[in-house]
Amino acid sequence: MREIIEQANAWNAENRPIALATVIKTWGSAPRKVGAKMIVSDDNAMAGSVSGGCVEGAVVEAAQNALAAGRPQLLEFGVADETAWTVGLACGGMIDVFVQPFDAQIQATVSEWIAKEQAGAVVTVVRGSADLIGKQAVLIDGDLFHSIDPHLDAAIGIVAQEAFQSRNSQRRTLSDEKTELFIDVIMPSPTLIIVGGVHIAQALIEIGQVVGFRSVVIDPRRAFGSSERFPDVPLHQEWPRKAFEHVAINASSAVVLLTHDPKIDDQALEKVLPSSAFYIGALGSSKTAAKRIKRLEEAGYSAKQIGRIHGPIGLDINAKTPEEIALAVMGEIIAAYRG
Repeated sequence: MREIIEQANAWNAENRPIALATVIKTWGSAPRKVGAKMIVSDDNAMAGSVSGGCVEGAVVEAAQNALAAGRPQLLEFGVADETAWTVGLACGGMIDVFVQPFDAQIQATVSEWIAKEQAGAVVTVVRGSADLIGKQAVLIDGDLFHSIDPHLDAAIGIVAQEAFQSRNSQRRTLSDEKTELFIDVIMPSPTLIIVGGVHIAQALIEIGQVVGFRSVVIDPRRAFGSSERFPDVPLHQEWPRKAFEHVAINASSAVVLLTHDPKIDDQALEKVLPSSAFYIGALGSSKTAAKRIKRLEEAGYSAKQIGRIHGPIGLDINAKTPEEIALAVMGEIIAAYRG
């Protein structure tokens, strides 16, 4: 959704009708993943992509039909191996694309989520009874808003929450076996929150940037947490207890503790362990980790909370240099993010 929302907002400001096309299922080697989007205006302007090939032409035509009739359409494309290259499916495969008028209220909600780095999900009926196809609801903080059907809302809320917890957009069939949903999960940009401005942090930021993670550095020690060392990264030269009043933690946050100093790391864990961060890692040996566990147990943290900490941190690749350690840490973070 991020790739098309800015253009959608611009067209909406010009009162231009917009159709939204979304890849809702793929088989084989489709070049665009589930959730990929394209918007089409009433004068055939396009933004985004659903295949990168001539499938786009059929989708644009369906988009104009959807705008004219005010009704959505489910498109199913099957591609044989011998013709795959001509439509952008490198080894054959199939894609399903759902085309619908882009609801202005849903667009505004999603735009707000993206601007505020918030999470949510848009639920759309893509197959079922004619009176339900295209109807939508949104999931915010675990609650479903905008009724799709009073008899189905409870079940819809459950599957939407399951999809949201997985952080993966997906197509689901309800227990009535005829109503299919597409749950479009929209997450904040993945963020590395690094406590400790050490050499590993510098390498970790570079690797994180390559794979699409924003970074934030927290370190009260001015010699480590300096703008000279981190010139292009948001920097909080405060103790973690204070810094986390300004640094938001959400389901797209990975928190990495690199100081080796319990006075700093334990303050960060106070804020991080009860949070929704998808990853928490702490640098140190097995002996250091054991001491940390003992301190946290004595402080009253549960085994489940303590068990969230990856420590010793990183994948076991026999890393030695700061750059190698950063690579091992980033690998573990990506495994948790995609797992």
